[in-house]
Amino acid sequence: MKILAFTDIHGSLSALKRIRQKVKFQNPDLLVCAGDISLFERGLVNILRKLNKFNKKTIIIHGNHEDDSLFAKYSKSFKNIIFVHKKHFLEQNVLFLGYGGGGFALVDREFERFSARFKDLIKNNLDKKIVFLTHAPPYKTKLDKIMQGHCGNKSFRNFVEKTKVDLMICGHLHENFGKGDKINKTKIINPGPFGKIIEV
Repeated sequence: MKILAFTDIHGSLSALKRIRQKVKFQNPDLLVCAGDISLFERGLVNILRKLNKFNKKTIIIHGNHEDDSLFAKYSKSFKNIIFVHKKHFLEQNVLFLGYGGGGFALVDREFERFSARFKDLIKNNLDKKIVFLTHAPPYKTKLDKIMQGHCGNKSFRNFVEKTKVDLMICGHLHENFGKGDKINKTKIINPGPFGKIIEV
């Protein structure tokens, strides 16, 4: 499967234009967004409308600039927008697991409690490729390193270390747009706002 992943466009029309061009010329099977498509929800519906017009299924979570309940409500208005916060979505042989929001906590107790559901899903889909979609990066990788050190999420890292995850897509830290890394066999990518084609 060929996906076009992106994150943190923050309402940028130039970023949307670049993504639209990649949709047109590279024809991905679907789009995947790791959150923060708006600046504190300004123009959120309009951005979702523009993404919907790309006529590709768009698997998406909210970032720290969006409220999950509002995002879920607006997403329902668009047939191509699939909001997967605390949910999963199966397409072909790929299982997508989504957990949005956050970005500032080293530990996420709510996710740790919730993750048992994801672990069960993975156990029941061992023949599938697993893509884990978060806004915050996992702890101690190239994707969470800033001047003060590592600031990513330890709960996400622990989940990836202990489960079968083939690909993790995240965002949040603009300094690390375009960077990739690995945790064991799991490939981790911050695709940035202009989008990155990934084969799964």
